[in-house]
Amino acid sequence: MSSVPAHSSARQDFLYGLAIAILGAVLFSAKAIVAKLIYRYDVDAVTLIAFRMIFALPFFAAVAFWQAGKSAPLTNGERVRIAVLGMVGYYLSSFFDFLGLQHISAGLERLILFLTPSFVLLISAVFLHKKITRVEWLALGTAYLGTVLVFLHDVRLGGANVGLGSAFVLGSALLYALYLLQSGQLVRRVGAIRLVAYAMCAASVACILQFFVLRPVSLLAQPTPVYWLSLVNAVFCTVFPVFLTMVAVARVGAPTASQAGMIGPVSTLFMGAVILGEPVTGIQLAGTALVLAGIYLLSRKKT
Repeated sequence: MSSVPAHSSARQDFLYGLAIAILGAVLFSAKAIVAKLIYRYDVDAVTLIAFRMIFALPFFAAVAFWQAGKSAPLTNGERVRIAVLGMVGYYLSSFFDFLGLQHISAGLERLILFLTPSFVLLISAVFLHKKITRVEWLALGTAYLGTVLVFLHDVRLGGANVGLGSAFVLGSALLYALYLLQSGQLVRRVGAIRLVAYAMCAASVACILQFFVLRPVSLLAQPTPVYWLSLVNAVFCTVFPVFLTMVAVARVGAPTASQAGMIGPVSTLFMGAVILGEPVTGIQLAGTALVLAGIYLLSRKKT
């Protein structure tokens, strides 16, 4: 008699975790729109990411102090691993992504970032000996097909730095895949909220120090819209999504959370239409339907 409620509860927990992952992906993917708006003010990637982390650091520091006061002390090994995760997943990955966005379109950037789920699954299979289920492959393939339809018209050959920008974004996707896998193992011992707060503090400090090493202090003076857009980038495209993603990883695992993130780039299509006035075509809508079908297939995965 208790098996049915238990199964139902497990299913609800899985779907709840999947919904958290989708919301985090939508917010996180909006950074491409915000970045393009900030780049209109002649701000480079080093300055952009520094402002992002300057505004985000107080939130992460507050959560870190709160968690430190209620949790057992970390071992030296855990401190090192968390710092490395912050450098890989939130400093280097984000920096490479913003560097790439300076040279390629947002559509091509989103398409390349869609390699992240395949990196997660491949690394899981090769190094962690985890079996990739048929449902996962089907969900991944369906969403990939939809992504190609959605963003194919954005991919254009030409431009001296397209190869360079694509390489930066490809590196970002690989680094974030490694971060997701390693965080998935550590989060069970440290806790999702604590892990992301500490890792983001480390990444924020690195980004801010990088600015002061590479750029003059005078670049801190920017037009008022840059400050407001950076605040949006920090709170809604950084603070909220990283916590949501970590909670999702703890609930449904790194591969599932990564695949659920496929909805993020498609959501950017509609945010671009509303915020930037970009048209939405029939091909884009067809691709969106395929991506949503992939997410639905993922939700049918057995728990």
